[in-house]
Amino acid sequence: MRTIPGRTDHVVVVGAGLAGLSAALHLLGSGRAVTVVERADHPGGRAGSLERAGYRIDTGPTVLTMPELVEDAFAAVGESLRDRLDLVALHPAYRARFADGSALDVHTSPEAMEAEIERFAGARQAVGYRRLRAWLTQLYRLQMRRFIDANFDSPLQLLTPDLARLAALGGFGRLDARIASFISDERLRRVFSFQALYAGVPPARALAAYAVIAYMDTVAGVYFPRGGMHALPRAMADAAAHAGADLRYGHTVQHLERSGSRITAVVTDRDRIPCDAVVLTPDLPVAYGLLGRAPRRPTPLRHSPSAVVLHLGTDRTWPQLAHHTISFGSAWKRTFDELTRTGNLMSDPSLLITRPTATDPALAPPGRHLHYVLAPCPNTDIGPAARDWTDLAPRYRDSILAELERRGLTGIGAAVEEECLVTPADWTAQGHAAGTPFSAAHTFAQTGPFRPRNLVRGTDNAVLAGCGTTPGVGVPTVLISGKLAAARITAGNG
Repeated sequence: MRTIPGRTDHVVVVGAGLAGLSAALHLLGSGRAVTVVERADHPGGRAGSLERAGYRIDTGPTVLTMPELVEDAFAAVGESLRDRLDLVALHPAYRARFADGSALDVHTSPEAMEAEIERFAGARQAVGYRRLRAWLTQLYRLQMRRFIDANFDSPLQLLTPDLARLAALGGFGRLDARIASFISDERLRRVFSFQALYAGVPPARALAAYAVIAYMDTVAGVYFPRGGMHALPRAMADAAAHAGADLRYGHTVQHLERSGSRITAVVTDRDRIPCDAVVLTPDLPVAYGLLGRAPRRPTPLRHSPSAVVLHLGTDRTWPQLAHHTISFGSAWKRTFDELTRTGNLMSDPSLLITRPTATDPALAPPGRHLHYVLAPCPNTDIGPAARDWTDLAPRYRDSILAELERRGLTGIGAAVEEECLVTPADWTAQGHAAGTPFSAAHTFAQTGPFRPRNLVRGTDNAVLAGCGTTPGVGVPTVLISGKLAAARITAGNG
């Protein structure tokens, strides 16, 4: 593995999101002095927070899986997750509701899930689930060890016996077809393949290897921190500060000073910070802009779909909603074509509805409730441009509420007391390429050693972290990206 040459005593981490905080904790654990600079006045990055009239709203990810990766970051500085966070395991992890009126609770316990599938779709599908779960577990163990928690310097590093094992597991087939080889019920197949949307690829075209995301969601378990998802970066920042990190909020990085191929200082709008190495966590175009160079690729980066998010503070809730509810429309293949090919808004949307007050009522005023409605939409490369959302946003907000009303959330429009609508225009304003918070899609040509690497040619002591680089999009992988960035700095330098 290539590592940063020369001195690495003092590292500046740009960005106090989950990737930056993970990198900071692992660097601190290896004895480095760390300064974290963040343009906002609080940690979190994409995992932000907003307070409106007593409603505490998570503005970023709402699903937390693989808490052992969080534990790993705390352990790097001799701390424990349980001393910093109160994590609640969600039962069910999800509730899936379908256009035909049926519903399925997704349990992480194998016995509970088998019983639920037998009730929902019959004994034959339950047997298929048992085989699917075993396959997902094998797939995860193999990929985590060799393909996810790994720094790549060349595609040749893939040429190991584990590549043959992945092929033998069917990892290079198509996700939808592989899931169908275990379970034939079309509704169940959606439950174990919709996660491909996180990777920006339709299930019919995604590699079966991406089923590892379904493992994280449906086998490893889903958790929620009391205080909301924003409690996670808050806790990580507190642990970093306790371990000696210098956290500087409200500092916007303006440029990087260089001497030849090395970064010698990070210059913000408020300070100049000398450094021996730097970790850059902003979205790729911003990071490349600071470096003054971008790697050449044979084809331009393709970006994942974006999302419209409607945050609602309401005076009531609806009993059919679990903490996480996936409301599927009738359409499936057409939906993915709209999101990734034609650039149209979903004509029959599938929606993620999160009700965090189901687990932590303190996130809203007494007797009130929070609902987070995520509607995937095309990114601005193929769909409406950022400027188009000025007129489109209020109409789309109304259409989402009307659709929720049709799906049984009676009176939702009248129940709204506070709201916040986030569209691709907002993601663009935050510096996210193609107006999407989900960065580069996980096509085959943008995965593993083919994804933008965390080392950039021409700069000896800068490392990238975050969802645009290795290993990719999602809370678990972003935490790993910070750890991998730290390893580039520390592995060859003691």
